[in-house]
Amino acid sequence: MTAVPESSAPALSLPPQAAQRRQLLRGAVAVALAPALASERVAAQQRGEVTEFVVEGTEGGVLLSTTWSMELPQLLENALYQGIALHFVAEAKVERPRWYWSDKTVAHAVRYLRLSYQPLTRRWRLVQVTGERDDSLGNASLGQTFDDLEEALSALQRIARWKIADAHALRAGVDYQVSFQFRLDTSQMPRPLQFGAVGRSSWGVALTRSIELPAEANR
Repeated sequence: MTAVPESSAPALSLPPQAAQRRQLLRGAVAVALAPALASERVAAQQRGEVTEFVVEGTEGGVLLSTTWSMELPQLLENALYQGIALHFVAEAKVERPRWYWSDKTVAHAVRYLRLSYQPLTRRWRLVQVTGERDDSLGNASLGQTFDDLEEALSALQRIARWKIADAHALRAGVDYQVSFQFRLDTSQMPRPLQFGAVGRSSWGVALTRSIELPAEANR
């Protein structure tokens, strides 16, 4: 490998007053940026939380019931009122921990949710698809309409007795880990908004939670 030699040219020095002014300018810029960056991080942290998370081991399989509270960013709310549908993804995994290797996924369930506003009727529509999704959402398992956004978000933020694993996928006497994630699917947004979402935490909607499913629960 060829080493890149350091330059032997003498370093340029600034007059003391110029150097001091530049240092003060750097400090001023850092102070100006700090509140904006801090507020953005805090907003991302406080955007939502999982408030209820219950996993049941039954004869038919593993059922997940969960509720979360989510603060919809103003940018996304504005997009809804402009007729742009928002797509969300809820994912659940059942994994068997392995000390000698990465955890093994024994079950993976996905639910797709589409929230939209219909200007003509001034109503909100929530469509949910369990399993594979096509572009038209033609295989939707549930479609609901609501009078206002608050009601629609309330329905969006809860899942009841969702079967995430069949009983035959689990081995008796083995501990498992159940993880859940809910996120905004930015890949389904119009291209201009996709580009605008890159690197912006203000677009971020993502919640995660995990819990242990002890061996006693899947006998």
